[in-house]
Amino acid sequence: MDRPVTGGLHVGLIMDGNGRWARARGLPRTEGHRRGASAVRRAVEAAPGLGITTLTLYAFSADNWRRPAAEVSTLMSLLESFLVRERARCHRHGVRLAVIGRRDRLSPALNRAIDETERATRDRTRLYLRLAVDYSSRSAILAAAGALTSTEPCDETAFLRRVNRACHSDPQTPPVDLVIRTSGEQRLSDFLLFESAYAELVFLDTLWPDFDGDDMRRAVARFRRRERRYGGLKPRNDDLLTLHGTGPG
Repeated sequence: MDRPVTGGLHVGLIMDGNGRWARARGLPRTEGHRRGASAVRRAVEAAPGLGITTLTLYAFSADNWRRPAAEVSTLMSLLESFLVRERARCHRHGVRLAVIGRRDRLSPALNRAIDETERATRDRTRLYLRLAVDYSSRSAILAAAGALTSTEPCDETAFLRRVNRACHSDPQTPPVDLVIRTSGEQRLSDFLLFESAYAELVFLDTLWPDFDGDDMRRAVARFRRRERRYGGLKPRNDDLLTLHGTGPG
């Protein structure tokens, strides 16, 4: 039975900097991707202790197909290996693992690994881990909008459920609270655009292969120091005094 992970924070993580990490060490870009896979485990291990119950990792965008064929092949192989290798660990530690995004352009072997991992972990409730693969936020929004009918009522919450369905995600997945991007770049790159409408953004200079639990803790600490107003303003003390008839004048 599917049981969505509820409560806590939803954090989106744009894992950037594998290529630059490798280049700085005179290594091929593919080695940066391999080292980046270890950072995924560190992020997942740190998340529950920081109050994170949904973690979405940007693993491969729809635009990444334009990269060299050898690099794409390495990324897909690493993803398949990760799913097979981490399946039992995720189940044991209460992690529900799912892949969001298109699946029709993925290999049969990778699709089998996705299906088997999702089935094996679907009842875990400590952390909902989503890997965004062949993912485009704009495509998901367009698909959700295209499925609407002229007579069907649809508020923001209902549309979010449609966006989640369009990318093979649990419809009950909450909006994003915090987006973290590594490597010093400061853009969203078509990642969770609708879901991140009021997300806080934290940009770190750390390259993804060097990312660890301390980086995650610092990012969440910065998030918790911020005041989230969702477009409104909290009443000031002098406003409250005026409302109660005790202000100036």
